[in-house]
Amino acid sequence: MSQTIEKQAFIETASSDDVIIKIRGLKKYFPIKRGVLRRKVGDIKAVDDISFDIKRGETLGLVGESGCGKSTAGRTILRLHEPTDGQVDFNGRDLTDLSKSEMRHARRDLQMIFQDPYSSLNPRMTVGSIIAEPLVIHGIGDSKSRKKRVKDLLELVGLNPYYVTRYPHEFSGGQRQRIGIARALATNPSFIVADEPISALDVSIQAQVVNLLDDLKKELGLTYLFIAHDLSMVRYISDRVAVMYLGKIVELGSRDDVYEHPLHPYTQALLSAIPMPDPELEGKRQRIILEGDVPSPANPPKGCRFHPRCGYATDICSQEDPEFRNLGTSDQPHMVACHHADQFV
Repeated sequence: MSQTIEKQAFIETASSDDVIIKIRGLKKYFPIKRGVLRRKVGDIKAVDDISFDIKRGETLGLVGESGCGKSTAGRTILRLHEPTDGQVDFNGRDLTDLSKSEMRHARRDLQMIFQDPYSSLNPRMTVGSIIAEPLVIHGIGDSKSRKKRVKDLLELVGLNPYYVTRYPHEFSGGQRQRIGIARALATNPSFIVADEPISALDVSIQAQVVNLLDDLKKELGLTYLFIAHDLSMVRYISDRVAVMYLGKIVELGSRDDVYEHPLHPYTQALLSAIPMPDPELEGKRQRIILEGDVPSPANPPKGCRFHPRCGYATDICSQEDPEFRNLGTSDQPHMVACHHADQFV
């Protein structure tokens, strides 16, 4: 563990005052059990030794294919999944060392916006009760002040404050997600994990929700970990972007660096799939088609995990795990885990 943290220490690029959360060597393995006695026979390595910082007031976009470990990473950071190993330092406190009661108190500052607005809201509770629930759990305010807070939050997310007596089934998907956002904001958090908050919504509504999140960030000074597989939307809302593949972060840099000068072959393949509005440019562009399927996280390939699908792979790629190194500048790091990334600089 200490070796992992020491190896990743160079990722720190800002003063401790600028960083709200530090992830070091974070792992989440799910045990595989078989037989009548349910004996452990292996692990699904959903998140396997990831390290990064999130600066105060920024939005870090986390992208990758479905099943690469993005949502598991977000939930593990908040300890909705207990981490197998690693550290999550939030404002100078290691969340992995906190007791359940201490973690419960810490969650006033750490909230989550869930992917599915249809299943994340209790259908038997009114909108007012749903939004007020975090206030009740944390003992914030009295009944009168909670009712006022709920109405203020509904207005903040663009909904009528008189909706407090209605139930979730009376709202559209976009409105339900706004209710979920209001609930996440109830305790005045400073850090929010947005777990694919727009993927279940109609395309026409997605931009409205993303614009709302961006406005709230500026107005309330929020910090986001924005998880998504829609690369166009991530580019719009994020300050920096991390690319994840099979449980590991393979590239991390500023939004413009990652999108305009991708250094990892996997990132290049993802970006080549984004349609361009100009038919002429779209016709000239070369699409990178990845061969084969994503390997199983229960039995990941030796060396670089992307090498079975990579067109640049050589012998070293199948033997050694590439170092996560900086090919940018000290002021604007561009981290990449690829043996051959120098040729793309």
